[in-house]
Amino acid sequence: MPARSSSAAQWRGAALRLLPLVLVAGFAVLAYLAAGSGGISFEALVHHRTIIDAFVTQHHVLAIFVYTAIYIATVAFSLPGAAFLTVAGGFLFGLLIGTAAAIVGATIGATLIFLVARTALGEPLLRRASPRASQLAKDFREDAFSYLLFLRLVPAFPFFLVNLVPAFAGVRLGPFVAATALGVIPAAVAFALAGTGLDSVIAAQKDTYYQCVASGSPSCRMVFDAGDVLTPRMIIALVALGLLALAPVVVKHLRERSHNTM
Repeated sequence: MPARSSSAAQWRGAALRLLPLVLVAGFAVLAYLAAGSGGISFEALVHHRTIIDAFVTQHHVLAIFVYTAIYIATVAFSLPGAAFLTVAGGFLFGLLIGTAAAIVGATIGATLIFLVARTALGEPLLRRASPRASQLAKDFREDAFSYLLFLRLVPAFPFFLVNLVPAFAGVRLGPFVAATALGVIPAAVAFALAGTGLDSVIAAQKDTYYQCVASGSPSCRMVFDAGDVLTPRMIIALVALGLLALAPVVVKHLRERSHNTM
């Protein structure tokens, strides 16, 4: 009986730890279905531009808060469209405010999912990890800021995945928030800057789009290509910044190796 009672308590404990993650996943699915796969898109912005512009003009501060809240939800629920939201921020509020709102939204959203994942799975995974995995997690924690800054800067790593890995490795909240806020700045500036010139993109596609609609074609789309912002030169610059962020880790390991060989 005591063994069964202990087992049942362990199952209840595991279920309670997983509940926040299950709720986040459920809300993410509901939000995705409610908005549709194209809910946060260039086409939606163009279609509702008059209403959005009027709201921003009449309620500027509130519009910034609403935009930031949408950004937080998008990142926290790992919904598609965060990159274009950054572009839209530059388009609606200008470079400075658009960039700042995107950084705040991305940092808070990432922190929320980090805290949920750490509560739900972080500690149990670390307890069950192999010695090698535990050592890797320990190394990650010791230089968390540098590793996280690298992962944030280099666009090869999905944003949602970089929110989860530190949680599973037991990284402290402070380094996570600091590295996230600093790491999203370069891309946020680039995308918001692209947003300030979005009028020319809209003008270039509008006539073609309406001609397509008039022809009765069901496949008419207005598209903003994020690849136009993440040019090879931009990617190289981000990777270079990422490698620079790893410099303290490299120096530390070189010093340890030199000390061990003496």
